[in-house]
Amino acid sequence: MKRFSIYLCGVGGQGIGLLSEVILRAADHAGLAVKAVDTHGLAQRGGIVVSQVRIGDTVYSPLICRQQADLVVSLERHEALRAVTRYARDGGTLIYYNTVWQPLGVRLGEHAEVSAGVIEAHCSHRGIRLVTVFEPHIEQARMQNVVLLARISRENLVPGISTAHYMLAMEDLMAGAMLEINKRLFESLCPAEGKAV
Repeated sequence: MKRFSIYLCGVGGQGIGLLSEVILRAADHAGLAVKAVDTHGLAQRGGIVVSQVRIGDTVYSPLICRQQADLVVSLERHEALRAVTRYARDGGTLIYYNTVWQPLGVRLGEHAEVSAGVIEAHCSHRGIRLVTVFEPHIEQARMQNVVLLARISRENLVPGISTAHYMLAMEDLMAGAMLEINKRLFESLCPAEGKAV
């Protein structure tokens, strides 16, 4: 498979680690060569969390160089702008969950809150496909990562990985009530197209 790089980011507590691990395991279930790395930083204090996933037979490092990510995934609007500016390649794709966990500078009134329009303008200027996600009726805010995963699957944003592969990965990583509630949400937003091969 041709190399495909995914840069994921968010704020500590949003579930970026789980989201990246699901994508990593889904790629493995699909029979793809894959490498990944996480950077948690000050996650416990609401700091930035970053994961990098690279797929392909000729990938030798999980680290993504600046402006080389094919797909940028973010669970927060400020982080979406930071990541797309620094890591997305021209002509790539940004998918983000349209919610705000205000950085300290915004809370203190030193900086303006990033608007969806600013992100849209940046993406338009660089030919980046933009997918904005928001689901107001989810049971818990911490399930926003599964909402984003369902959209990634539905839009086929990661080549070679099917909905069934994502389901298998979720079953690897979750159990009991956690698995059931997340599977139910995922299936409601992205119906399975059949079993993985």
